[in-house]
Amino acid sequence: MAPVVTSVSPTQGNPAGGTSVTINGSGFTNASAVRFGPNLATNVVIVSDTQITARTPPGSGTVKITVTGPMGTSTQNVFFSYTTVPAPVLTTLSPASGPTSGGNTITITGTNLTGATQVLFGPTPATILTNTPTQITATAPPGTGTANVTVTTPGGTSNPLSYTYITTPAPTITTLSPTSGPTSGGNTITITGTNLTGATQVLFGPTPATILTNTPTQITATAPPGTGTANVTVTTPGGTSNPVPYTYTAVPAPTITNLSPPNGPTSGGNTVTITGTNLTGAIQVLFGATPATILTNTPTHITVTAPAGPPSVVNVTVTTPGGISNPLSYIYVAAPIVSGVSPQ
Repeated sequence: MAPVVTSVSPTQGNPAGGTSVTINGSGFTNASAVRFGPNLATNVVIVSDTQITARTPPGSGTVKITVTGPMGTSTQNVFFSYTTVPAPVLTTLSPASGPTSGGNTITITGTNLTGATQVLFGPTPATILTNTPTQITATAPPGTGTANVTVTTPGGTSNPLSYTYITTPAPTITTLSPTSGPTSGGNTITITGTNLTGATQVLFGPTPATILTNTPTQITATAPPGTGTANVTVTTPGGTSNPVPYTYTAVPAPTITNLSPPNGPTSGGNTVTITGTNLTGAIQVLFGATPATILTNTPTHITVTAPAGPPSVVNVTVTTPGGISNPLSYIYVAAPIVSGVSPQ
């Protein structure tokens, strides 16, 4: 069966030829010739049975594209128009440098950029993200040294602009603060070091932490849950840092021994002192199902503002990263009501 041509991209180009085109269809395996009208295309590459890339020969007007294979020549009416399209001109790159790993977004400004078919950093193609007549954004590919950036459109290839690949130093961690925390995680860790800009990942062992802030010398992150000792590492475009150990400690559950006072008004608002052990880092104090406002918190004492409640006896409990304490009873006392006096 003869090859079938279904489309070409772009559909127009410079009469001088040299436009990079992609031809789509089927039956392209073992194709022997690609013609634009009567003229043979150059730089023909059979990408697959359904795609060919090539450069247009010189020509004029609108011509039919044909592909010839062992079984014959395509007959479909797919056309390419030779038009005088001005070549693209580049004026600026922003930024004009970036990491050797690539991946950063580059804004290319200029004129006649419509229909860009390729952006090259040296010999390496970049991924085109957006394209307007005066601006292209592209993802820089990996590279080293200084590369010439060029843009190819149906009008030809632009002037080159220089882009410099910068070797980004790997990050280094010097300290963690704190160096230990609860197995439940959730606490904030400050990581100090150098070359921490653009951190993409902070790992506690194999588990990623949530990055909160990031500067060149400091990262704050929320520790994930874990057990034992985990190595903390930071990954940036420059690589992965040295490991620094972080220890997960089992936090004992809180125990409460005394409430002072053990009762109060139904309106709440009074201050209650809770005495016990392992009270550090109290997350919640409940009077029954109602949370109290925590005023102060030490390993052995918590002061809270009692919430309002109906006349009743409720259980007071304290929650810390180590768990929930035993309950102690607190009595809501209704205010006395005077109904009479005798003798009057």
